[in-house]
Amino acid sequence: MKAEQLRAMTDEELEQKLGESRQELFKIRFQAATGALESSAHLRHAKREIARILTIKNERTMTHG
Repeated sequence: MKAEQLRAMTDEELEQKLGESRQELFKIRFQAATGALESSAHLRHAKREIARILTIKNERTMTHG
């Protein structure tokens, strides 16, 4: 998901997306540990999505208080 799309979300939607992304990262890490992960690109994608969400949350915190 692009940062532009994430910025259009409400705070509650961002929290939900963050939770989903962290669950996905956990599953991908588990697959990597068991040797079932087909591509390490999935791991990188999940980490970057979490970073984007956290960046947007921090931006909102800085501008709103």
